[in-house]
Amino acid sequence: MQIANSLLPTMSCAQQIAAGNGHSLAICSDSTIRAWGWNVWGQLGNGSNSDSNVPVQVSSLTGIIAIAGGSYHSLALKNDGTVWAWGNNNGGQLGTGTGYGTDSNIPVEVSSLTGVITIAGGSYHSLALKNDGTVWAWGDNLFGDLGDGSSGVYAYSYVPVQVNSLTGIIAIGAGADYSVALKNDGSVWAWGWDKYGQLGNGDTTDSNVPVQVSSLTGITAISIGWGHSLALKNDGTVWAWGWNQYGQLGNGDTTDSNVPMQVGSLTGITAIAAGYAHSLAVKNDGTLSAWGANYYGELGNGTNSDSNIPVQVNSLTGIAAIATGYYHSLALKNDGTLWAWGANANGQLGNGTNTDSNVPVQVMGLCQILSSVNDASTPLPKPSGQVSISVSIFPNPTSANSSITYILSTPATVTIDLYDVLRNKLQQLVNGDQQQGEHNTTFDTRKLANGVYVLQIRAGDQVAEQKVVVMN
Repeated sequence: MQIANSLLPTMSCAQQIAAGNGHSLAICSDSTIRAWGWNVWGQLGNGSNSDSNVPVQVSSLTGIIAIAGGSYHSLALKNDGTVWAWGNNNGGQLGTGTGYGTDSNIPVEVSSLTGVITIAGGSYHSLALKNDGTVWAWGDNLFGDLGDGSSGVYAYSYVPVQVNSLTGIIAIGAGADYSVALKNDGSVWAWGWDKYGQLGNGDTTDSNVPVQVSSLTGITAISIGWGHSLALKNDGTVWAWGWNQYGQLGNGDTTDSNVPMQVGSLTGITAIAAGYAHSLAVKNDGTLSAWGANYYGELGNGTNSDSNIPVQVNSLTGIAAIATGYYHSLALKNDGTLWAWGANANGQLGNGTNTDSNVPVQVMGLCQILSSVNDASTPLPKPSGQVSISVSIFPNPTSANSSITYILSTPATVTIDLYDVLRNKLQQLVNGDQQQGEHNTTFDTRKLANGVYVLQIRAGDQVAEQKVVVMN
């Protein structure tokens, strides 16, 4: 599900960590993938069907720029715009033209997809966003999951089909038989299953075409759980709707809502993630809050009690990216370490055990993960006596000009360079000594081809990289 992606402001293109029902994924700094946890359908992609409680390498994939975890399958986006999938294929969610009985424990290419800039995995369906702003879907379609105007037992598609009437999309998410998309005007659209009001349009009627989520404007990021959805507004507040049995909407009760409700008193939020029945949010100070179901310790606060309001995850600061599975959570720190908590029966915490944990534990034996993310406020590590910097890029994706804002803790020499995904340097935007405080520069993308680029920001000895999506 899109519960896997780490859902940072504007879009989750910087999908460096992801999770499914009981497995976890991470992109290494060499653009290969590691996976761990549940593997009965081959969702680890390493050629076996045995669980692993430590990371293993996904077979034969390089040049990866984004990942997503479905409930029982996994997806990866290559730097050439193609999509690859592995794991369970009961609904045709691997997109290879086949369905039930054709699971794969190694990556296979999704049919006829190019120019893709981000991906999402649901229970038995998958989504891809192309660089022209259109959305494509494949797999199960019982409730209208694919958004192409059809639905029913036999309405599935084993190859990608275009979602009806959606253009200008900048982010996508997939849950249990429903899907959500964010437009470049800040509005949110949803389609598919609506039993709990997860389409957010004021009723509980399924829809096989996109409908607009009620009363949401200025949205910069979305994240989709099993039956609830989250949206991050440009004022740093979080809004939620849908299933709420365990308090996963975070509004102080356990009543479902078919329209968006504000999550508690959260402000200053820069990233969100929705799991099966729990939710996460990163604050601009690098701390992490959680709410909802906590039977397995997925809130990470040292207890196993559900909470219908946000509580702070224990002992984690400097968070750069987050991801949620069904009953476990992941957090990437800006020092490149990865931490996990919650259910661990299949080894999805990656710490070499199969013991649940209600506090964060470090994933073991993992490759170096770049801690750069497409975050609204990404603090770099601050060694003693050295500079720290916070960087924001808006809008992102962009079709003309983006504004880069950076705040220095001390005077420093700053360089900002633009690279393509093959690491070819294209342009230097900033090079010079800067005083302490806030600085701004603009980034003109009108002469760039559509696709994914990387901005590298150096301040003194500190380095961060952020992905930028161009959609001219």
